Amino acid sequence: MTVKVTERDETKMTYESLAAGLRIWDVHQQNEWVGMFHDEHEAHNYRIELEFLEARQQQE
Repeated sequence: MTVKVTERDETKMTYESLAAGLRIWDVHQQNEWVGMFHDEHEAHNYRIELEFLEARQQQE
């Protein structure tokens, strides 16, 4: 599938986010950013949903 979850690089986060200790998880589909989450589990749930929709579309 073409969906992946990555933790956002600290160099791409705001100073405020870093100071607050936030972690951000980005979701990419076909190398395009499609979402961000503060919880890794939620990011993976979204990835699973997108993969399901991709597979369904390919079957049609």
